[in-house]
Amino acid sequence: MAAGYSSRANTYKMTLPLGHMTILEQTISKFEGLISRAMIVAGFQAEIIEEEIAKISNKNAYSFQMKFVYNENFDQGMFSSIQKGCREVSDQAFFLTPGDCPLVKKETIELIAMQRGDVVIPSFNYKGGHPIKLSSEVKQRILDTDSKGILRTVLASYERNYVNIDDPGVLMDVDTPEDYQKAMDYYKTKMSHLPLWG
Repeated sequence: MAAGYSSRANTYKMTLPLGHMTILEQTISKFEGLISRAMIVAGFQAEIIEEEIAKISNKNAYSFQMKFVYNENFDQGMFSSIQKGCREVSDQAFFLTPGDCPLVKKETIELIAMQRGDVVIPSFNYKGGHPIKLSSEVKQRILDTDSKGILRTVLASYERNYVNIDDPGVLMDVDTPEDYQKAMDYYKTKMSHLPLWG
């Protein structure tokens, strides 16, 4: 999901640099080798996301396809963007994550990918984070829900498989300038030495 206003960040956060990539590419790159397609749902200033996807595609030969998806109803909130992305999903299971969660370890996503269940959620210190893995059944429930709904309400009707992981990155998003500074500090101390694709 990359459709929000970035209102608390005082700038357009998805294209801010983090290491040798942008925040959005850091988020996307962790799925290398685990997915066949990445649908990036944009709304506010969508043309910036479209340009960023083109730059990412030209710069790196990822094993998955990237598709730009425009949510013309992004002003209705994140759930409308989730629905827009779900309409593009045809697989039995898929990941869902905000585009501003760049600090998750690739190993965490690999572990989540192996778990069974309709709803799989990584947690750090028993607090749920991202990315989450959902089944096609949940996808259909999302699509059948009113666009003014919220994801938490949909997921409440399913048994949730929480996987406790030693990865604070599952809880770290970039909403404010302070979050961005924390993200840069964390990246420099914890992640800059890691190979790009684990």
